Amino acid sequence: MFEHFALLSPFALLLLPLFILLELHSRKENLRYYMPHVKLYHLSLQRPNALRKVLKWVLLVSATVALSMPVYNIQKPMVKKDAIDIVLALDISGSMSLYGFNPKEYEQTRLDAVKEVVGSFIVQRKNDRVGLVVFGTHAAIASPLSFETKTQQRIVKGLKIGAMGKSTALIDAVVSSVRLLKESQSKSKVIILLSDGEDSSSTVPLVIAKRLLKTYHIKIYTVIIDKTHSNMMAQLSKTSETKPYVARTKKDLEKVYKQINLLEKSPVHYHTLTMPMHLYAYFLILALLSGLALLVLNKDEVW
Repeated sequence: MFEHFALLSPFALLLLPLFILLELHSRKENLRYYMPHVKLYHLSLQRPNALRKVLKWVLLVSATVALSMPVYNIQKPMVKKDAIDIVLALDISGSMSLYGFNPKEYEQTRLDAVKEVVGSFIVQRKNDRVGLVVFGTHAAIASPLSFETKTQQRIVKGLKIGAMGKSTALIDAVVSSVRLLKESQSKSKVIILLSDGEDSSSTVPLVIAKRLLKTYHIKIYTVIIDKTHSNMMAQLSKTSETKPYVARTKKDLEKVYKQINLLEKSPVHYHTLTMPMHLYAYFLILALLSGLALLVLNKDEVW
């Protein structure tokens, strides 16, 4: 406990031995009183002299300690996290309106199930920036990279099937995701591409997308839902040496995002921040109160 206390001006405490020496060697004051004040003198003899001495020394000691600038060093553990920049590329094409992806709630569409799983994933990425890209016939950036997880959740909840057209522009979605990440200074840049079909409307060739991923050192995870395989998704995964994920049900999709969440953990560095809390004000207040108490006790004293 006491190792947290320190004095910024410890030499001020040298005043205390000086006060003690003065007390020991000073002459006793010669009390002078006159006949008109005999009554007052007798009253003064009844005063608690011991209390006055205690208050005097409390005043002197408190004032001296205040001059020594006491501090209490608060050790506050700090955590530094290196954020990962993640772009979630989500398919909102017409085929995402199909039912049956969630056996427990058969009439839930694929997109509605995806929105619930992705929303939960976003909440868990508290220390990372998340961006959103949506695609159908065309691809568009729905949200820039941001730490505002609540905003990202609202955007995901508001996604509508077919808002970007009924077809599937997989490669264009990858290129839009790269556009979000290429200026990032993060050491880890990740795209999680989710779709239920093959590319059918992209304007950018696959080879260009693969080259962009390598140029900007971006890792891509591909998630194909309700299908056993997607050749184009497999090729994109191979670019980053990641395995393509397959989710036949909502429960499978939850497991996929859980695995990716574990694979892409933000590195954590701990250090301690020392915050000094100054205590001199408390001793000054104590000295002031002692001085006021002495004044009250001596208010009828004849000087």
